[in-house]
Amino acid sequence: MVFRSQQHIYAQVIDDVKGCVLFQSSTLDKNVKLKKGNTIAAAATVGAEIAKKAIAKKLKKVVFDTGGFKFHGRVKALAEAARKGGLVF
Repeated sequence: MVFRSQQHIYAQVIDDVKGCVLFQSSTLDKNVKLKKGNTIAAAATVGAEIAKKAIAKKLKKVVFDTGGFKFHGRVKALAEAARKGGLVF
């Protein structure tokens, strides 16, 4: 699930069966270390980080939910970085 605001972008991996968030990443995370959170480069960094966390938990195949946002710009950059990081959707 992806959510973007005017200033930041957030990504979560959710287990729909259990109804809980497995892990998340955003431009607000301390390990992402971004000065500005509303750029395409920032979204790509979050996508790479979420892919790294998913691969560490042995998840490769996920469903990408845009959260109602159009698939372009920051959302597309996040998705492409997650794919490049090894996620399949």
